[in-house]
Amino acid sequence: MALTGIQIFKLLPKTNCGECGVPTCLAFAMNLAASKAELDACPYVSDEAREKLSEASAPPIRQVAVGAGVRGFKIGGETVMFRHEKTFYNPTAVGVLVHSDETPEALGQKLKAWNAFQYERVGLNLRPELIALKDVKGDGAAFAAAAKKIAEESEFNLILMSENVDAMKAAVEVCAFKKPLLYAATEKNVEPMSALAKEKGLPLAVKGESMDSLIALSDKLTGMGLKDLVLDSGSREPKQLFHDQVAIRRAPLKAGNRSLGFPTITFPCEMAGNLDVETLLAALLIAKYAGIVVLSDFKGENLFPLLLERLNIYTDPQRPMTVTQGIYEIGAPDENSPVLVTTNFSLTYFIVSGEIEGSRVPSWLLIMDTEGLSVMTAWAAGKFSGDAVGTFVKKSGIADKVAHKKIIIPGYAASISGDMEEELPGWEIIIGPRDASLIPKFLKDMWAK
Repeated sequence: MALTGIQIFKLLPKTNCGECGVPTCLAFAMNLAASKAELDACPYVSDEAREKLSEASAPPIRQVAVGAGVRGFKIGGETVMFRHEKTFYNPTAVGVLVHSDETPEALGQKLKAWNAFQYERVGLNLRPELIALKDVKGDGAAFAAAAKKIAEESEFNLILMSENVDAMKAAVEVCAFKKPLLYAATEKNVEPMSALAKEKGLPLAVKGESMDSLIALSDKLTGMGLKDLVLDSGSREPKQLFHDQVAIRRAPLKAGNRSLGFPTITFPCEMAGNLDVETLLAALLIAKYAGIVVLSDFKGENLFPLLLERLNIYTDPQRPMTVTQGIYEIGAPDENSPVLVTTNFSLTYFIVSGEIEGSRVPSWLLIMDTEGLSVMTAWAAGKFSGDAVGTFVKKSGIADKVAHKKIIIPGYAASISGDMEEELPGWEIIIGPRDASLIPKFLKDMWAK
């Protein structure tokens, strides 16, 4: 952030009203400086101060919104080169390329198949966001018809790809409600393409022949008043594109170069002869700063690893994903069902609960708050100790739900069983398997006895 907390404080109304959620304007200013608050939380800041603060607080890489509806997304807005420095905020959007000369029937079949690619992972719905529609024959009517079909018959948002401004206008008219990304302004069409983007309030991709031409185009467009830009350096050679991606990210963050302070779009589909190599390149580009990657097709074995990589990279490393502490019923358990206990790290919960569900043995699963740590880490940190787990079990209320006093603990935490027995007199502490994949067999064998 360009301004310090004290500098921000001088621009605030100094009413100490508390309506922003903190008791004083100084505290609010400090939160703004630390990116822990949004300026909109202050209802009394003046328009003049808002303009100054908004400009000063804007991230070095502009955040750009693309699309609308359930698959609308934002790219950019990043403030660091590496995730361990802070966190990454807006995940890379994943798209697929289609051509405007596809028959309506073939396009409809693809939309139906692609829409089914949705995966649940640690309670989140992972799915691709975009279809990049490419005008291949300069036929504005066909281009617009395909854009209309995608916009109206699917949840996907659109990248409209055409250098023909008339064809682009025709497509925009039928799908503007989806807020498509226009691709792309080049040295040859920068004026009419920028005029269309400005008139319709749509984000605009900028394609350069080199980094120098990209900077020149970016400066020209921002000078025209366009702010929501997405950059394409024009390179389709992996080594050069990797270099360009790093340079574009580094320039605004380290050198204060606002000309390159925008998210990027990349096209693995134009860089390889098969989907597997495209996937490899897309994985590289997701890790190295691409705002959007576009593939030639969606297949589960290629798409899922990319979505999972994206999830891992864009998860805040300082705030583990967690589930709420409490008692979880899996498969309609009754008073005779087994009781298991584990930590509240999301991945641990979903893996363990999935294995229990797969066993077809109705069970009670106790989830203990360990601040999002896994079993081994929580045990090593003293947050999954025998006395702590025993106290949690007593307070959880599980004793009122079962007619037995048996509880299964993770095999990796076998050493806590003695302390648990002291904390839970009369209870039998059963050491479960070390690997979650063994839970189904363990439950079937143990509970059958």
